[in-house]
Parts: sequence; C-alpha cells; structure tokens
Amino acid sequence: MENDEILEETSGEKEELFEHFRFVVDPGTEIVRLDRYLTNLMAHTSRNRIQQAAKADCILVNDKPVKSNYRVHPRDVISILLPRPVHVFELVAEDIPLDIVYEDEDVILINKPAGMVVHPAVGNFTGTLVNALLWHFLGQRNAAGEEVKPLLVHRIDKNTSGIMIVAKSEIAQMKLAANFFEHTIDRRYQALVWGDFPEDEGTVVGNVGRNPQNRMVMTVFPEGSEQGKHAVTHYRVIERFGYVTLIECRLETGRTHQIRVHMKHIGHPLFNDESYGGNEILKGTTFTKYKQFVNNCFKVLPRQALHAKSLGFVHPVTGRYMLFDSDLPADMAEALDKWRNYAKHKQLEEDDE
Repeated sequence: MENDEILEETSGEKEELFEHFRFVVDPGTEIVRLDRYLTNLMAHTSRNRIQQAAKADCILVNDKPVKSNYRVHPRDVISILLPRPVHVFELVAEDIPLDIVYEDEDVILINKPAGMVVHPAVGNFTGTLVNALLWHFLGQRNAAGEEVKPLLVHRIDKNTSGIMIVAKSEIAQMKLAANFFEHTIDRRYQALVWGDFPEDEGTVVGNVGRNPQNRMVMTVFPEGSEQGKHAVTHYRVIERFGYVTLIECRLETGRTHQIRVHMKHIGHPLFNDESYGGNEILKGTTFTKYKQFVNNCFKVLPRQALHAKSLGFVHPVTGRYMLFDSDLPADMAEALDKWRNYAKHKQLEEDDE
C-alpha cells in the first residue's frame, strides 16, 4: 500500500474501520501538535491529509478520537484507522547468502551489502535481509522451544553497507532497543564526502525530520525548532584527497539519513549521494579529464559512499561488551584507491611546477 493512500478521507461506522498504523511516542519526545508529529513521521503524507483523517475521527490517541491540534505527549499510543483491512503479506524465507559476522542464541550480526533492503515494505516484499534471515533461522528454536524469528532493533539504508545487529529473542530485542534509545551503542561509519575540512574533527547538532517540500528526503531544521528530532553526529578526518575527504562518523543519535543530511547541512554531501546532491561534481577543476575521472568513480561506486564499519554493544544476555569491525566493501575501496592515486599525481604535478 502506498503511503499516499494512508490518510485518505473516510466515512462509515467505527466497526468498519481497521487499524493500519500504530505508533508509541518516544519518552523523550517534545510536546507538539498531532498533525505536525505525524507529518514528520510519515513520508509522502501531507499535513492536510492528516487533518482530514483526524476530522473524520480516524486518528485515535490512547483509543480515543482526537483532532489535529491535539498535543502529543510521551508514551501516547497513536492509531490510524481506515475502512479497509490491512494488506497482509506472508514473510517468505529465501535462500539469500549472508555475510555473518557473529551469531549466538540471542543475537546475530550481519555485514549487509549495499542494495539490500532490511525489511519487507511497499515495493520490496522479497529479497530483503529479513527474508534471508528467516531462511538462515529455519530449524532453529529458542530456549522455550519456539521458532527463532529475526527481531529488528535498528536499520541501515538500502544503499548503505555495513554491520547491523538483529535480535533472536524478545528479551534481547527489548534490551538492545533500550540501549539504542539511551545512546549506549557505539556505531562508527566511514564516509567519503565532497570538500576538505579546515579542522580534523567536529560535531554536527541539528534536528532532523522530513523535508516539507520533498518528503522522500530529510532536512535539518533551525535551532530551537519544534520540527524534527534531536540529532548529533561526531566526525573526524581519516584521509584527505583535496576535493574529497574520507571521514569517520560516530552517531550519538540514530535518525533516518542522519549522516547524509548532517553532512549536506555543513556543506559536505556524501560522494555520489543522489538524494542529497552528492552525485554532481561539487569540487575540483573544469578540465574534461577531471570530469571523466569523477564520472568513472561514480560508475565504480554507484551509491552513496557510506559504510557502517563497526558496532560496539553490551550483550543483552551475558552483559559482556562486544565490538565488531568490518572491511570497506570493494566498490568503496576501489573508489578510494582512485582518489588516492589522483591526489598523489596531483601533488607530484604541483611539486614539479
């Protein structure tokens, strides 16, 4: 079901309505209007549609109909009702190869390749990480004798590669989810971004939420704004190539597209990030040879240059701290080698002048 269809105007008796979406408001959420909260949360859904759905008593908070100006409070339970049953699809186990970094009875860590969607959704009902994990878990049972199912606690964008953790039991899922909420998970990414930095490290702070003009992407809202969610990204320079820079990013929070939108916000979009303008030549010369070089790098790395390199966490059952690291994938490593060679030859040419 397309999100554009989520909040269409409805009519009919309550017993004919079906719950399509349920949200539990995070404990740390600021008190904001319901229509603003849902607009930030739901892509492709206009504020007007949310208001119309509330007007038709199709939005419930704590099981009671509310209007669009209702002030959302932490731990509120928001339900969205529509006059048709939820489209149900069966999760199918698929024999898809997995790069398993670590696995025990409670958790599994996967090095996700770029191009793989994490879980089934509109347009991607098969071929996802969840489908692959269902196949991998076939025959596995937990201590209670129940079939093991993949229980997600976080996600990685489709075209971002790297390490992510999945729970195999409800207790592990709950404890890991709490750790993510409390920001005690140590996640470090490597990204190739446009431009050079005057400093070796820094921090980006800015609320991240859906862009009102294009709800497929995120944006950073002005300081003090009620829109978006608080987000903090720490970064440090790993290697400089002149026109682009390899950096490490440490997430203090985990918002959708956080690194990508924060880097664009400070003038350093990720290399070949189509959604945030990084697929254009933003730095460098006007020479045709240079343009050909950059386009060749785009072909080698046909996605945003972002890799979830390491993940550190306290094991939800044993209490032992664990840290896992991964190598850069081949496409990103090849693009970096090209830039490394380019920067080296450019420096030699400048030394000869």
